[in-house]
Amino acid sequence: MTDLRHYDVIVTPSITEKSTLVSDHNQVVFNVAKTATKPEIKAAVEALFGVKVKAVNTLVRKGKTRRFRGIPGRTKDVKKAIVTLAEGQSIDVSTGL
Repeated sequence: MTDLRHYDVIVTPSITEKSTLVSDHNQVVFNVAKTATKPEIKAAVEALFGVKVKAVNTLVRKGKTRRFRGIPGRTKDVKKAIVTLAEGQSIDVSTGL
């Protein structure tokens, strides 16, 4: 049985044009919690999806400044994880857990 902490580490899969292009290289992109570390992300993906993870790369996309009704505001920062899977492994992100 999976640990409930794994569901707190991985927030959502990132479904963008760029993330579908990296799927050709056996990689999957997830939005993760800001406090998540690479070993936690690796353990969560392996436990939730039942695949073998080769590497995890992370990045933090800084929030942009936006204006709403003339008042300046800022969108939230988002941490993303690019997970490289072992040969022969795959994850279908279009299906739910």
